Amino acid sequence: MTTTTKPAAPVAAAPGRRPGGAALALRQGRLEITQFLRSRESVVFTMGFPIIMILIFASIFDGTIGNGVKFTQYFITGMIATGLMTVSFQNLGIWIPIERDRGVLKRYRGTPMPKWVWFAGKVLMVVAIGVAETALLLVVAVLLFDLELPGTAARWATFGWVAALGVTACTLCGIAISSLARTARSGSAVVTPVSLVLQFISGVFFVFTSLPTWMQQVAALFPLKWMCQGLRAVFLPDSFGAQEPGGSFELGKVALVLGLWCVIGLVLCLTTFRWTTRRDG
Repeated sequence: MTTTTKPAAPVAAAPGRRPGGAALALRQGRLEITQFLRSRESVVFTMGFPIIMILIFASIFDGTIGNGVKFTQYFITGMIATGLMTVSFQNLGIWIPIERDRGVLKRYRGTPMPKWVWFAGKVLMVVAIGVAETALLLVVAVLLFDLELPGTAARWATFGWVAALGVTACTLCGIAISSLARTARSGSAVVTPVSLVLQFISGVFFVFTSLPTWMQQVAALFPLKWMCQGLRAVFLPDSFGAQEPGGSFELGKVALVLGLWCVIGLVLCLTTFRWTTRRDG
């Protein structure tokens, strides 16, 4: 994947006044979103992949999986979760090594701009693209496959906190894993296999309980499985919770695990993130 990345242009401000942190963060966020939209490969893969997958799988598996739940209704939960993981964990894990290898991060560090503004810009980009992607996916599923949207405010609230915790955890982990890539080209090789394995073992493409027990146990160590489970509590009937491995949707455990991964991801970011390549010191 090839992207053209440039440092943020100086912020225009009135003489004698310096732009505040919020203004800088918003400007950096707009820059990140613009760069994302200018990369056709990124837009097509990030926005199009979940939609393509639901079109394929929903066309092949048009039956029910039990309790009157259609496969499409179950599958949408995994596609939303994997879409959010793609725009956060996978994209950041690939883009940041490219920026580091080209010296973009080194130049950012040498500017007066506070370092946290650069991270804020990445977060704003992830949130904006994640919201747009999720909305587009829901529209396609409703129009083409009669997806039933959550009918209560409580379910939408659950959708909100599961997505927020999941995106936060995946964003922090994406920033952290970017330090494993030695060059711009190796970012994709490091991140993509991890993403694909997690998708296959976390109940994205298959009913989670149909997977081998050992695979379920491995998936339970990572956030994607819990994102999918939390979203199933939103889009599936309450009775379906009895078919989960724990006998319910276990929303308390979903919040606990995702919150724990937010802490783990933050610690990893603080201890591993590098602004320069190893050859630059």
